[in-house]
Amino acid sequence: MFNTSIKVLVVDDMMTMRKLVSKICKEIGFTNLMEAADGVQAWEAIQNSNPPVGLVISDWNMPNCSGLDLAKRLRADSRYKDTPFLMVTAEAEQHQVVEALKAGVDNYVVKPFNAATLTEKLEAVHKKRGG
Repeated sequence: MFNTSIKVLVVDDMMTMRKLVSKICKEIGFTNLMEAADGVQAWEAIQNSNPPVGLVISDWNMPNCSGLDLAKRLRADSRYKDTPFLMVTAEAEQHQVVEALKAGVDNYVVKPFNAATLTEKLEAVHKKRGG
């Protein structure tokens, strides 16, 4: 599993969902959490973060900049191309999953989910990233 002291960025336009994901992350053991309401805020947070963000957990559907666009932006920037990225989405259709994976998303979790499911997905991302 990830080192629980890494900085985790939770991105969702719904505050209740950000709080839920952050709560689960804390239950898992993560201690350094940041939140952003959309991809624009997330991108700013990523660029200004010290220490650097070690994991992004982002919703797909958001105003201003979607989670998919945020993932593409991260993967296109050499500084952040290897940042683990977990997409949280209500979209479970095959073509959308394929689109997310092509954009560089490491894994995805479909809403609604629980702590066990999120933990399982995070472990899969960590393993994929060579952890």
